[in-house]
Amino acid sequence: MSSPASRERLGLLLGFIGMAIFGGTLPATRIAVAEIDPIALTSLRTAIAGLCSLALLLMLRRPLPPRALWPQLVIAMLCVAILFPLLMSLGMQRVDASHGGVVLGILPIATALAAVAITHERPRPLFWIASVAGAALVIMFALRQGGGALAAGDLFLFASVAVAAIGYAFSGRLTSQMPGWEVISWILVIGLPLSIPAAVLTMPHDVGQIALKPWLGLLYVALFSQWIGFFAWNAGLAMGGIARVSQIQLLQPFVTFALAAFFNDETITLQILLFAAAVVVTVAISTRTRAKAAPSPPQRDREPPQLAAS
Repeated sequence: MSSPASRERLGLLLGFIGMAIFGGTLPATRIAVAEIDPIALTSLRTAIAGLCSLALLLMLRRPLPPRALWPQLVIAMLCVAILFPLLMSLGMQRVDASHGGVVLGILPIATALAAVAITHERPRPLFWIASVAGAALVIMFALRQGGGALAAGDLFLFASVAVAAIGYAFSGRLTSQMPGWEVISWILVIGLPLSIPAAVLTMPHDVGQIALKPWLGLLYVALFSQWIGFFAWNAGLAMGGIARVSQIQLLQPFVTFALAAFFNDETITLQILLFAAAVVVTVAISTRTRAKAAPSPPQRDREPPQLAAS
């Protein structure tokens, strides 16, 4: 058997892999929406991930979730599998991936706020101070980048943060009932009656005219951002401990910047780095000062309400 130390190291490695996968979401989406309509991209992304999830669940002969959990699964599906990728894709049509990396850097705080509302926690005052400060920093960044006004891309990204936070909070609740990989898989399978018809109806007519890079971007966000990334992230949380592994998420904006510079030829300015660093500090403070929820039975693959942005 592996020692606790080696298990923890493996958990940290898996958590880093999951975070790095999620860090590539915005650059890959930016590449894909250059030639694929955001509605088509969202439909295809969710349909591909949903079909892969269905195949895995059938292969492992997993039973259907209890009926009592279906309302939460449907809410999570609408937020995580449809609204979030759609709004994010619309935002990526209008702003750079590095810009989106700063805005979406506030997602952990938004998710924590949604979880607080759902679980009726009472966080310490410093949590609220850090949350307000983080939100103010992101709004200030968007205003500076937009010449004193919020651009349409920012509004789409802010909306994507809101719906993702709600979806991730409900997903976090569901992981007390089933493993995390199964939660995301069932969320995607439940979305198939919507995503498959939508994918067929919105499929680009000039498929042969679309370059290879947008298709690769689509496959990345479908297979890795929407699905496989959660496997590595959830396993890392279970093996390395939620408290330690979740801190790796603070690196995600900087992974996005590096990938955006390499794949999207974007220029990462000092202003972007400084705002991202300040947002990361507020996220770190908010996650450390948030009150702990009431103890519950341990789960092998349990996620916290706070998940990495996908």
